[in-house]
Amino acid sequence: MNLNSASAALRRTLLASLLGLFAATGPAALAQDAAPAAPAPAAPALKTLALAKVKATPAILANAAGNERRNSIDRMTQALDGQLVSAVQQTRKFTVLARSDADALIEENAASGQAFQFGNSDLTLVVTVDDFQDFTQTATFAAIGKTATKRVIRFAAVAKLYETKTNKLVETANFQEQNLDTEEELALSASSGGELSDSLLLALTRRLSEKIAQRVADVAFPARILAKTGKIVTINRGDGTGIAAGQLWEVFALGEELIDPDTGASLGREEMSVGRVRIQRVTARTAQGEVSGEDLGIDRGAIVRRVEQ
Repeated sequence: MNLNSASAALRRTLLASLLGLFAATGPAALAQDAAPAAPAPAAPALKTLALAKVKATPAILANAAGNERRNSIDRMTQALDGQLVSAVQQTRKFTVLARSDADALIEENAASGQAFQFGNSDLTLVVTVDDFQDFTQTATFAAIGKTATKRVIRFAAVAKLYETKTNKLVETANFQEQNLDTEEELALSASSGGELSDSLLLALTRRLSEKIAQRVADVAFPARILAKTGKIVTINRGDGTGIAAGQLWEVFALGEELIDPDTGASLGREEMSVGRVRIQRVTARTAQGEVSGEDLGIDRGAIVRRVEQ
């Protein structure tokens, strides 16, 4: 091979190399490299739930004022308001808008020079106290020089869940709480109801708020089985949602959609009982239970509801 031939071969080799490099780094390849990565799937958005300020009916307020119990009912509605916000938040099923805190939020935003606006809600929860009793029963034991005083607190509330945009009533339910508080006093005298252990009032409002929050969560998102390993199931309910070790929950498999023949409206899906589980352990976000009795098809996705005992 002469020098010219070798030089031509070398040029061809270099040209082939350059063409290969251009193909690898040319406009198409560069465009491919520059293309942004596909965005990750967005997390499902929580429904927004607005909580209206808890109020008592005018008749209850008038009766409480006449019996010098207005202070007690005010404390009860205020405690219920705060406890309800906490209970709904602990379900971890909603973005919560607490309308009763509007004044504090407006003041804070004004202090920082910002305009305050509440976000739009998907659902609105309205709770109204429609019964309230707070009185004491006193028994005097002269022989031992003591007085046993029982404070009786009973109140009831109706909770109404609305679809905010349409004002459609989605669900309504009545709730009631009652308890007795016994205190012994060394003096032979009765004590006014408003002066006895407000811890009882707080305990009752907490219990009532948990019941309401759980009912709302169950309407929007029924409790379900997340996983099943052998006889152990995991449920998507955790601490603060009313679930506790020792409770019995019934499991329902979902069937076909049910249509009302009169209105044509959907009544939900058929639910068939397939067994029960006994709760063993509750964590922050979930709970675990063991199948109790016969298993007729308990599986992931099945709905679970507490068995009242």
